[in-house]
Amino acid sequence: MISVIIPVYKNKKMFLANLKHNLRFIGKLQIIVVNDNPEENLTRAVKTISPTITVINNPKNYGFGKSMNLGVQLAKHDYLLFLNSDVKLLDNRLEKALTMFKDPKLFALSFAQIEADNHITGANAGHFKQGLFQHYERHTSTVSENLWPEGGASLLNRHLFLKLGGFDEIYSPFYWEDVDLGFRAKARSLHTLYYPLIKVQHCHQTTISKYFTPSEVKSIAFRNQFLFVWKNIRGLALLQHLLWLPILIIKNRQNREFKQGLKAAFKRYLKQDEE
Repeated sequence: MISVIIPVYKNKKMFLANLKHNLRFIGKLQIIVVNDNPEENLTRAVKTISPTITVINNPKNYGFGKSMNLGVQLAKHDYLLFLNSDVKLLDNRLEKALTMFKDPKLFALSFAQIEADNHITGANAGHFKQGLFQHYERHTSTVSENLWPEGGASLLNRHLFLKLGGFDEIYSPFYWEDVDLGFRAKARSLHTLYYPLIKVQHCHQTTISKYFTPSEVKSIAFRNQFLFVWKNIRGLALLQHLLWLPILIIKNRQNREFKQGLKAAFKRYLKQDEE
């Protein structure tokens, strides 16, 4: 069976509408809603829709990674369905998808996401280039190897998720948590697959763009890109990063978000070491 984890941050109206829609597909499953907005309690609104749903109201804003980890702690079943508040399921193929997990090395399935412009995303890959790890979109309509499971639309093996330590909360409030998770899984010879047989509608960045400025989003993305490298890359790739770092700093000397992100990455990385 499956436990569903839905993180929510402020986008209440869309979340409740999508929850009502998705219940036709997940109504019989364990559902855990994690509300990351301490200014508003969602228990009554959610229980009105379905009294069996578990609601966690965070006492402060923890960010995506920690919110998801808290939800997983209450999960009772062997598989986890991660579903963002801005995602609508379009079919009920979850049980069929579970048969894929007969492979003990399969960590996760990442769904096809239909964006507002009908562009389909969800297939991904990444490589180390010019001192930084670059992730990018793949174009395919077949079940195939993915680098990471999309944090807001994927099905995962709970045991393996916990064995990997869950999402790393260093990336709070958002971005790169799922890339990091998939990279760590791959390092342990576990597989993540793009699974386009399950499709969802996704309003990408609906919440983020509503409550964070474009400059803030870019700074956080740069910060977490650096944190990802320092945390995961070793050997010759790390040496290449250190050699490229002065060049990157010079090339981006007029880029305020780059400079803010790099500075914030140093501060957060050093703080983690102190802890």
